[in-house]
Amino acid sequence: MAQNKAFYYFGRTLLFPFYKLLYRFKVKNRDAVPAEGGVILACNHMSFADPVLLGLSQRRRLYFMAKAELFRNKFAGAVIRALGAFPVERGAGDGKALKTGEDILREGNAMTIFLEGTRTKTGELLRPRSGCALVAQQMQLPVVPCCITKRHFHHMFSKTIVHFGAPLTPAQMGLTPEGGRRELKNATNMIMDEIRKMREEDAKELSQG
Repeated sequence: MAQNKAFYYFGRTLLFPFYKLLYRFKVKNRDAVPAEGGVILACNHMSFADPVLLGLSQRRRLYFMAKAELFRNKFAGAVIRALGAFPVERGAGDGKALKTGEDILREGNAMTIFLEGTRTKTGELLRPRSGCALVAQQMQLPVVPCCITKRHFHHMFSKTIVHFGAPLTPAQMGLTPEGGRRELKNATNMIMDEIRKMREEDAKELSQG
């Protein structure tokens, strides 16, 4: 998938001081993400700012699945495409988006999937979807659990922690190429359990700060 490298890094440079000032975000375990090779980042979804916060927290360029509605405005669509997003029709079994994601990973890139499939409206974790585990199973690639935690969920610009967990290999998640729904469910729950642990740790830290 085409991504404008110069525009991506220009955007990061432009946005970093703005987001650092507003969110006062802290990054934990940044180096957990492998420096090269195909890898999936599985993250919870707190707000529209999440893709930017993740991108600013990593040295690698990240790609994202984004809901198709965001691309309907031609200008906005062009900008977020240049920053690594590609559209997915939610709830429609979007095979085209899945194929795009697989191509991105096959080329050795890092791709983010928001595990819950949509943003939380309460700040609590939602039921995880199996799409991330399915891609990891089909591609036999590791998954890095990620967690974004805000001190005050209902405050737009609240102090935030972006936390990366240790990579989970397909073997650790019990994902084999010929596996079925039970394997996918177990792997999905394992990823979410890691996110939940990070969230509890970071919420405690933020409450003390």
